[in-house]
Amino acid sequence: MSVTLPTGPPRGRLLRRGISASVSLALAVAGTAAAVVLSTAPAAQAAAVPAPSPINVPGRGATVPFKEQEAEYAATNGSLIGPNRLYGTLPSEASGRQAVTLDAVGEYVEFTLTAPANAMSFRYSLPDNAAGTGRDATIDLRVNGTSLKSVPVTSKYGWYYGGYPFNNNPGDTNPHHFYDETRTMFGSTLAAGTKVRLQVSSTAASPTFTIDLADFEQVAAPIGKPAGALDVVSDFGADPSGAADSTAKIQAAVDAGRTQGKEVYIPQGTFQVRDHIIVDKVTLRGAGPWYSVLTGRDPSDRSKAVGVYGKYANAGGSSNVTLKDFAIMGDIRERVDNDQVNAIGGAMSNSVVDNVWMQHTKCGAWMDGPMDNFTIKNSRILDQTADGVNFHMGVTNSTVTNTFVRNTGDDGLAMWAENIPNVKNKFTFNTVILPILANNIVTYGGRDITISDNVMSDTITNGGGLHIANRYPGVNSGQGTAVSGTTTAARNTLIRAGNNDYNWRFGVGAIWFSGLNEPINATIDITDSEVLDSSYAAIHLIEGATNGLRFNNIRIDGAGTYALQIQAPGTASFTNVTATHIAQSNPIHNCVGSGFQITQGAGNSGWYANPPACTGTWPDPVWTNGGVPGGPTNPPTDPPTDPPTDPPTDPGNLAQGRPVTESGHADVYGAANAVDGNANTYWESTNNAFPQTITVDLGASKAVKRVVLKLPPASAWTTRTQTLSVSGSTNNSSYSTLKASAGYTFNPASGNTATVTLDGTPTRYLRVTVTGNTGWPAAQLSELEAYTS
Repeated sequence: MSVTLPTGPPRGRLLRRGISASVSLALAVAGTAAAVVLSTAPAAQAAAVPAPSPINVPGRGATVPFKEQEAEYAATNGSLIGPNRLYGTLPSEASGRQAVTLDAVGEYVEFTLTAPANAMSFRYSLPDNAAGTGRDATIDLRVNGTSLKSVPVTSKYGWYYGGYPFNNNPGDTNPHHFYDETRTMFGSTLAAGTKVRLQVSSTAASPTFTIDLADFEQVAAPIGKPAGALDVVSDFGADPSGAADSTAKIQAAVDAGRTQGKEVYIPQGTFQVRDHIIVDKVTLRGAGPWYSVLTGRDPSDRSKAVGVYGKYANAGGSSNVTLKDFAIMGDIRERVDNDQVNAIGGAMSNSVVDNVWMQHTKCGAWMDGPMDNFTIKNSRILDQTADGVNFHMGVTNSTVTNTFVRNTGDDGLAMWAENIPNVKNKFTFNTVILPILANNIVTYGGRDITISDNVMSDTITNGGGLHIANRYPGVNSGQGTAVSGTTTAARNTLIRAGNNDYNWRFGVGAIWFSGLNEPINATIDITDSEVLDSSYAAIHLIEGATNGLRFNNIRIDGAGTYALQIQAPGTASFTNVTATHIAQSNPIHNCVGSGFQITQGAGNSGWYANPPACTGTWPDPVWTNGGVPGGPTNPPTDPPTDPPTDPPTDPGNLAQGRPVTESGHADVYGAANAVDGNANTYWESTNNAFPQTITVDLGASKAVKRVVLKLPPASAWTTRTQTLSVSGSTNNSSYSTLKASAGYTFNPASGNTATVTLDGTPTRYLRVTVTGNTGWPAAQLSELEAYTS
């Protein structure tokens, strides 16, 4: 790919590996649940599997302005689909791999607001039409049982087919990219506790409506025009109704802002923009991304569409640009890699993108360097046909931070040092969910790169959660573009990451490394991170050596195949790396033998075996589906001959993250909240229906000597006494009493905690039965903790 072009912009990425049309992965699940579809519309609940959410992971990922609720945990009379990670199935692309399908008039999903909100976004899927051009429909939005409005929904931005870069022909194979998102405002602020329902009023336009989730938000009032700013409407005649093409008038405003040294303001409205707005040395800001919207596409030349671009590097690039407080809503329905139809592009040095909503474009931001000191922050990137962000060739000292990315058609956040080094770039505090192809976050080459404090979840196919690689054209040490210096990946959380690669016919790890172009010889620090419920291996090396790996303070909990999948040589040190619930009895697959050198520090457990497995065949994954690690059915028959060094003497809370069941729950307060390690979330049983039970599967019989019960510590929870007993079982059939019924007081002044001491009788299934609560007519627990000491 040429570094400088005499005419026209640089092209997008080529050479993405094609995807085979055939799908032969065995679905290794215990079974799928389905809610009963009722002809009337009483309150109902989807029997969903508890799944860890990537939203609001403490201290990590983007701080988002919305409260998210999954449809599968809401009240519904529709049908639960999933959990299922099999590529090409509708639930495989849903958040948590579960959703709810509505296929009859009167079917609904109803959410209960947990905080005031005046707006919502929801993620959904409609089936394609026979021509592959998509269908349009509406779904009713009801508030406390009263119809508020009909919300338009469409499938025209989804449903791709065939091999890379895909097409819109339903006659081809490999259907994927099923979901889309839409947003709407309520017109007033709804109080916490309000019931917000999405309900089918007609199936004439669409036979089904699949609801994945809803995000509820309190949107601030519009931001007024800054003093002295130029107004694209009042000063330059742009059309806020969207009827007329405003491209030239907004461009004129931007040019005037640059020459006059004034900010340029986009007031409330939807503006038709059919080509790039070129920005340089100017601030372009709106009234907020819910109010100021740029949209559009050239009606005859489909390679031209809305976008805000810096000048290309070969034209000198742009600098000192600020883009802030508006939305770019494209109309891109196909993937053509050479088309520059991204929301943001070109080269912008010393520039900032802040609070910009990017949706339905090819890429959110494809930045072609050389360029320096560019930042994207506080933004949302949704429903792209290709990457969310790509720092492409010669991007240095640049950052994406506090940005929420979901449903990209390729890598969520990427750096690609093609021919020109990428240096000292950072991806920090981002949440990247459901890339439909490839990786959540990746650096192809790059020197002194930081990827830290992120959350990555639900990889779909042909990629992993975190990827560090000498791959793709132009990445090599001869040009200084290979992985070099120190790559830092610290304090990341990966959930249900990694998936099957249909070219290779085996799984890609949640964290994976590739030396395809040449071996990686650098320092790569992977520290203080969690790898949860990986679809295949947790850690994976392939396609050439990777040297200099240092894993420190890593918790692997749940892997569909192996803890380590070693298919290439390399060197790695492991300190305080623990692994539990690994599907294969031997946690390492390694057929390169001594070519992969392991140095063990202290505190390791659960991932090492000598000899490792080298079977020549790849096992079907054992998925824990919704995300609650359950581990293999049988314990390992061939334990490691070299035991872990310095094993921990106290296994800690045995209940955290374990499978949990309940007698019932109210609204969104499911039992998974009681084992999520977060005292601010809680389980609340069905009201006015004592007794109520909550049961946690510890995975194996444990000598439990102490049960700690908690309620949220907030002072809003008044002192209350719950009458309860504790029982246990080794087979989940016959239970014996471990502690007789008694009253336990929860007082916020003393932490809202009660401790039940037991005699250490071995038990696998630990059950708490609640028969009374002086503070509320239901059982309530924010944490159920079990300890052997």
